[in-house]
Amino acid sequence: MKLAVIKTGGKQYIVKEKDKIKVEKLKAEKGAKVELDVLMVVDGDNIDFGAPVMDRKVEGLVLSEGRTRKVTGVKFKSKTREHKTFGHRQIFTEVEIAKI
Repeated sequence: MKLAVIKTGGKQYIVKEKDKIKVEKLKAEKGAKVELDVLMVVDGDNIDFGAPVMDRKVEGLVLSEGRTRKVTGVKFKSKTREHKTFGHRQIFTEVEIAKI
């Protein structure tokens, strides 16, 4: 089985072919092909990383875009009756890994 460690949006993901992952928003249309940066490739007992591997790319297919569920937070200062509630919904792109 062939695995790869890719980096996108400041995060790293361990993927194999046919995996569906949700990454931070990419500038790509639905159905478009994208190339993701490779940090390491594992093929059975063979592990490749470093300069030659960094030149390779993992190909993916954009399936959809969406927003995650709302995450809420609270800022509170004691003794002054000051509080603020806020929410955030992160935009993501769902990608299917086509080829390593």
